[in-house]
Amino acid sequence: MRPAPAHLFPIVLAGPSGGGKTTVRRALLGRRSDLRFSVSATTRAPRPGEVDGRDYQYMDRATFERLIEAEELLEWAQVHGDLYGTPRSNLRSAWDEGLHLLLDIDVQGARQLRAVQPDAVTIFLLPPSYERLVDRLRNRGSEDRSSFRKRMRSALAELAEVERFDYVVVNDDLEDAVRAVESVIAAERHKLRRLTPDVMQVVRDLSDSLNGMLLASDEQEARNA
Repeated sequence: MRPAPAHLFPIVLAGPSGGGKTTVRRALLGRRSDLRFSVSATTRAPRPGEVDGRDYQYMDRATFERLIEAEELLEWAQVHGDLYGTPRSNLRSAWDEGLHLLLDIDVQGARQLRAVQPDAVTIFLLPPSYERLVDRLRNRGSEDRSSFRKRMRSALAELAEVERFDYVVVNDDLEDAVRAVESVIAAERHKLRRLTPDVMQVVRDLSDSLNGMLLASDEQEARNA
């Protein structure tokens, strides 16, 4: 895979179920034109109302496994017998359009992606309290006690990973959370190692002009001496 453009980097939203990843992601995509959402690949069948290419990239298991063998997945996992993952082509397409790839994935996926794409910026979305986390999980409408307990155990395991992330945003108020993520993006874009060629050219032009002025000044002083 070709080297990443210095000024473009994947942005990963992760955190426990009920942390608000989907809501924050949709808000970011609705207000920014420099992001492309990473549509995951999966071997599970589409659910009613889901659209191929919008909700997931649906494929059979053999096709998915070929992507694994070819190392064409940035991250992947098996969940309840189905495979889910992020094709590398998602990142290449975003780069071709000059966009940041925005990923809404789980903590395990974030860890895998960071290992193969070290420039990724990882943001952990944290619910503000136990009560809010439980409310958000219950508001999903599931009455299956076993499923609810499974989500709670998963949330506990994911919380243990928080210190592996670059940033943590407490998602208490949606607008505040979105602004915080946007601040992270802005700060990362201005890091020295991410400076674009245009910015570096400005630095060189300024240096050349200052050197020229100093040289002319030194020559003038020498003539006046």
